[in-house]
Amino acid sequence: MALMQQPATNGQLARSKSDVGLRADPAETGGDGPRESKEGAWIRHGWNEQLDSEEYLSLLTSNFYLYYTEKRHETGGKPKDKTYPLQEWRMKDRLKTVSAALAVCLNLGVDPPDVIKTNPCAKLEAWVDPAALAAGPKAMENIGKNLQSQYETLSIRTRYRQHLDPSIDDTKKFCSQLRRNAKDERVLFHYNGHGVPKPTVSGEIWVFNKNFTQYIPISLYDLQSWLGAPSLFVYDCSDAGNIIHNFNKFIEKHEADNLELRQKDPNAQLQSYADCIQLAACGRKESLPTSPNLPADLFTCCLTTPIEIALRFFVLQSPIPLTVTVEDVAKMPGRLQERRTPMGELNWIFTAITDTIAWNTLPRLLFKKLFRQDLMVAALFRNFLLSQRIMRAHQCHPQSWPELPDTHQHPLWQSWDLAVEMVLAQLPALLKTEEGKKPYEYQHSTFFSEQLTAFDVYLCQGAASQRAPDQLPIVLQVLLSQVHRLRALILLSKFLDLGPWAVNLALSIGIFPYVLKLLQSAASELKPVMVFIWARILAVDQSCQGDLLKDSGYQYFVQILNPASGIPIANASEHRAMCAFIIAMFCKDFHQGQVVCMDPVVMTSCLAHLGDVDNLLLRQWACLCIAQLWLDYPEAKWLGIRELAPHRLCELAFDHVPEVRAAMLYALNNFLGIPDVTDQVAQIEENLALTILVMTNDGSSMVRRELLVFFSTFVKRYENKFMVAAFEHLLEERENVVPPRLETDAVNKAPTASRSSARNISNETIHAAIWRHILIMSVDPHPEIAALAGTVVDHVLHALLHSPLGRATRAAIEDINHPPERSRSRRTAPMEPLAKTAQLHASPSQAGERHEGSLLSSLKRTASVAGALKHLAFPGSVSADTSPTGTLNGSAKAQRLSGAVRAQLPVDWNRPPGQLERPSTPSSHTPGNTPLPRNYRVRDFKEAPSLPLQSKFLDWSIEYFQEPQMKQSDAEEPGSNDYNERLWRRTRNEKIITLTQPQKEHAGSNRWDMASRIFDNGTQPTKMCFHQYEDHVAVTDDRDIVSIWDWNHQRRLNRFSNGNPSGSRINEVTFINEDDQALLMTGSSDGVMRVFRSYESSNKTELVSAWRALTDLVDSNFNAGLVFDWQQGQGRALVAGDVKVIRIWNAATEMCMNDVPARSGSCITSLTSDQVAGDIFVAGFGDGAVRVYDQRNRPREAMVRVWREHRQWITNVHLQRGGPRELVSGSRNGEVKLWDLRHDKALHTTKATSDTLRSLSVHEHAPVFAAGTGLHTVKVFNLDGSHLSTAEPYSRFLHNNRTTPISTIGFHPHRMMLACSALNDSHINLFTCEEKNFPLADD
Repeated sequence: MALMQQPATNGQLARSKSDVGLRADPAETGGDGPRESKEGAWIRHGWNEQLDSEEYLSLLTSNFYLYYTEKRHETGGKPKDKTYPLQEWRMKDRLKTVSAALAVCLNLGVDPPDVIKTNPCAKLEAWVDPAALAAGPKAMENIGKNLQSQYETLSIRTRYRQHLDPSIDDTKKFCSQLRRNAKDERVLFHYNGHGVPKPTVSGEIWVFNKNFTQYIPISLYDLQSWLGAPSLFVYDCSDAGNIIHNFNKFIEKHEADNLELRQKDPNAQLQSYADCIQLAACGRKESLPTSPNLPADLFTCCLTTPIEIALRFFVLQSPIPLTVTVEDVAKMPGRLQERRTPMGELNWIFTAITDTIAWNTLPRLLFKKLFRQDLMVAALFRNFLLSQRIMRAHQCHPQSWPELPDTHQHPLWQSWDLAVEMVLAQLPALLKTEEGKKPYEYQHSTFFSEQLTAFDVYLCQGAASQRAPDQLPIVLQVLLSQVHRLRALILLSKFLDLGPWAVNLALSIGIFPYVLKLLQSAASELKPVMVFIWARILAVDQSCQGDLLKDSGYQYFVQILNPASGIPIANASEHRAMCAFIIAMFCKDFHQGQVVCMDPVVMTSCLAHLGDVDNLLLRQWACLCIAQLWLDYPEAKWLGIRELAPHRLCELAFDHVPEVRAAMLYALNNFLGIPDVTDQVAQIEENLALTILVMTNDGSSMVRRELLVFFSTFVKRYENKFMVAAFEHLLEERENVVPPRLETDAVNKAPTASRSSARNISNETIHAAIWRHILIMSVDPHPEIAALAGTVVDHVLHALLHSPLGRATRAAIEDINHPPERSRSRRTAPMEPLAKTAQLHASPSQAGERHEGSLLSSLKRTASVAGALKHLAFPGSVSADTSPTGTLNGSAKAQRLSGAVRAQLPVDWNRPPGQLERPSTPSSHTPGNTPLPRNYRVRDFKEAPSLPLQSKFLDWSIEYFQEPQMKQSDAEEPGSNDYNERLWRRTRNEKIITLTQPQKEHAGSNRWDMASRIFDNGTQPTKMCFHQYEDHVAVTDDRDIVSIWDWNHQRRLNRFSNGNPSGSRINEVTFINEDDQALLMTGSSDGVMRVFRSYESSNKTELVSAWRALTDLVDSNFNAGLVFDWQQGQGRALVAGDVKVIRIWNAATEMCMNDVPARSGSCITSLTSDQVAGDIFVAGFGDGAVRVYDQRNRPREAMVRVWREHRQWITNVHLQRGGPRELVSGSRNGEVKLWDLRHDKALHTTKATSDTLRSLSVHEHAPVFAAGTGLHTVKVFNLDGSHLSTAEPYSRFLHNNRTTPISTIGFHPHRMMLACSALNDSHINLFTCEEKNFPLADD
């Protein structure tokens, strides 16, 4: 959650050099980009020494920070709708193969009648040669014993029963007994039919009679009846495909019989037959291979001894001579269970390869059923993939149900052959070592390290497409090895970082048991990566809480969270933040987790981390971890009280990170609600509320939203006290509207004490103060905040109307909304109690008495009650005629959404002297659409308001761990669309700068009266601002409309409402983040600043942020409203106007950094600042003074110089961004002065006009300024005072009054272009310098 976004070094946005100093011809720079040549370079104010400063040069090339582009701005601080389905990865229906019947029908010495054996032919059965033993019971006994031992390597816990040459009665008996013993678990039926006829066409298998004189067929129907389901069948015989082909037909017959039985007897116990898995050695009309080099039961060997048969197959199929023989292969050293031995390593590799082949070829559900549900089934199906490869080479096609695709040509088999070849190459030396002849150290396979490398390549290149990686099952197997475990975990963490889809894949492959078991490991090198992995898992799937509770796995993270513990990694605080997140998720909606985390170590660790100034994520999640501990758990809240946790949290009220401040409020909201409201509890909660009351002025809408959630919980908890506060506030409001003698009798008859005594109940209480702040927030400039505050107000008023005070409340509302005629003149009287309350959150320098007619007094008075009542829109509360306008219809609701419920102000309230002419904007003013925040949802007024409000901040914060953090964003990733667009914009910007820099010398000596373009804005333009690089100009009118024009093509791109209330207007407009995708910032005379995105796109414009930058506007005869200057390099907005301070807002922290006293009783009319270092700023005042301030000094000592040579209202003061950085000021009497910060007097004075100087603009780089006069002329001068040209803007024929003053003028920051407009005319005129070589725009 970086405060500012900073592009990568290889794709960084270079700061526009024109913004911070002089530029030279590119040819002088030697191809390294534009840089000012030191020869002849000169900057005013003694700043030319910066040309020799390394710090200054680094500023020229420093990265450009972007503001209001954080996640909280992109999402509106609301969680996204989950677009990923949470897959069920746990095996809730896990089964075990508990019993197995090994039916071996060989009848040694007697060949079946339908089999003709070759000579020589395959003889080995279960790796036993019957010919080596006398054909009889001993041979059969060895075969059965070996077969059982082979199966035991797959599952040692299964109970095996050998049935050698069984009769039909024996078969029925042991099959029925098998099902009885297994109950609902799976049974295995292995059938070796090498000594009996092939299965029939209908799928019947053969056994013997008791005397071995006949072959007796067994129907599949009977076999299914005996074994039931779930069952696993293995058929090792010729024509085995006949069995699978007919098996499901008899299943259907069984199901039909069950249905018929159920109809006859609903209580009958029925046997299930559906869940049956089958493996067959070959297809229909296929015979088993009879090669003497292979065992007779080749299919069984593939299923039970895959490594031995695979080695033999490799030797037999090798196209080149090998140094080992089949007999040597049988002597391979090692055991299957020991992965460090040759045999164990091959088995490990084989498991990884077959798992991976199945993962990449099977559907996910089928893979889960066959390879994760039952260990026996998984082992047999892994080996079945090998049988497909081996038996296919001998013209057999193994069959299965469920049917598997053919995998014998999968590329990973080549990796298997390579691994086998590497082991066999060492086999002669290993055998000699076994014989004691020559020592040799086994060289382990590089298979796993190579696969990890391939997985790393995938992560670097192929992960963007969200394609499942082929190597994921191999990574799972690598976790079993201590040698590769750390690397595998690191790669796994990178994979999980890709997002929820990757976490789902990892969980479905079976990664969870491994990472759960690793929590018992004490290896310190695993701690960082384990913390990261678990954070990603819990961010996606919260169901792991119970697993962490078992064996105290959560303690792993509690120990790391402890500041006293050590983590072998540089960024330990980030991993502790993840631990705080893990513990918070462990406690979320899990009371048992809260109970075990009551250990004081958790609370004290989180409190200690609140002071970590270096890691904002740790502070944020320390708060949220405490919040989850407190939620609905009084014991944890009392533990917090003993540890002074609430007061420690309140210290974060001024944290520089909005997310941390919001997390603190979220935690305090969860703290409220201790069941027994004792005096001690009430005092603690009231102190907390009083402490955070200052946050109502926070610049972040996300923080203000969490503050409202806290207020709503507090209001709900002390609802009766807030009802009293609201009722008394209504009485105060009524007294300001209705004379005492005109009060309705209903109030006097109300069952309450006298008004004076009632008013004392809530006077000077925290409840009254909070109520007033909630009323103020109900007209917050951010629509969502206003709507939420309105919900709180509506709830309290709704409760008040339905209380014993309801009658008196209705009467007071009636008096407020419909006062007598003779009392209406009193409606603008100030409310001293409310004004005092408002000053609780104002800085000391802002305090002061408000007079009648001031903006703040009128605004807050309206917001207090009338504005709240105007939004009382819920059914059944009051009659329709209870709002200030007399209705509760849709128009009142629309006013609530726009947040424009404010008092009407006089027309000349914010006009500077001499501008009291009423503009000719048509009375039928067409309103514009008011942009709303992203993800904003309109409140449903049909629903009654309910408290407390619900916070979504925790869910929004969790998304951080669901998003990629290790990789660069798309805008920083070379080759991405965003990166290419940014690169193109940077190139275009440099081209424009390079093109326009040589023009500034000519612009200072040529005429500026060449009419270029003209377009009709439709309304009176009052402010204009050009984009530095786009062909955009933002135009605001004398009300609330912002128009965006493409000046090159003379077409309007967008038109929307700023949202400021009626009677106020937009005072300032500017573009921010101009080097990238710009945002539009506006400031209006009601003290509110707003930021918009997609300002140029109709119907796509969104409100990014809105806050009240000035809270205490001082009333005077002439008002400047709000003025500001934006410092892109520092991310600051210097805001002033009708206040006694210059307020410095930080865009990154969304807080007021400082209040610099203006040290003047006059209003501030203009602000400008140094755009390089950002320390110096200059203010012009209504009394003609120009003051210079240095932010490096203490606020009271910030003013370093004052000039009083102007005698009238300062029209504008401007410090150039580039060129010699001249400081120019102009006053209403036409005097324009040039200043040097080092001198006490003006360097030069130019009399720009003998008439009133209505507007003044200075070019950012060229040595020219333009003056708009009261006689309909625009004069352009050189900075040395030379008059260059005079131009008159176009006016309508009917309004062609040559005495109409110029309303606004503005230079383009780079191009030699000037825009202007006259009063009472909506046209905008563009003039250019007459130099013919100056291109106006890029073609």
